[in-house]
Amino acid sequence: MKRFDVKRMGRLISEIAVLLAIYFVGCQIAAWLQVPIPGGVMGMILLLLAFALGWVKPATLQLGAGVLMAEMLLFFIPALMSLLDHGALVRDEGWRILLVIGVSTLLVMIVTAFTVEAVCRWKLRHEG
Repeated sequence: MKRFDVKRMGRLISEIAVLLAIYFVGCQIAAWLQVPIPGGVMGMILLLLAFALGWVKPATLQLGAGVLMAEMLLFFIPALMSLLDHGALVRDEGWRILLVIGVSTLLVMIVTAFTVEAVCRWKLRHEG
C-alpha cells in the first residue's frame, strides 16, 4: 500500500471507531436512563450536541460517515430477507405496512428539517 492509502485507511478506521463509540455511549445512556429511546437515537443526539457545541467539526467524521452511508444497504438485507419468510403477512397487511412506512418516513423528514433549521438558527444567533 502507498503511504497515502495507509494514512487514509487509518483515518477511516479512526472515524468509524469514533462513530461506533458515540453509538455505544448512546446505548449505555438509554439503558441507564431506562427511556424508550433506542441507543442509536441517543447517539445521534450526542453527536448533534457535539456538533452544536463545537466539540467536533462535521468534516472530521465525513470520511467514516460517508463509507457507512454508502454501505447502508448491507444493514437492511436481513430485514428484507425476513420478508420472504412472511409472505402471507405482507400479502394480507401490506397496505398497512406501506402506510406506516410512508407516514413514518414523512415524519422523520419533517422532524429532521425542523431540527436542522433550529440548529442553524441557533448557531447563527450564537456566532454573530
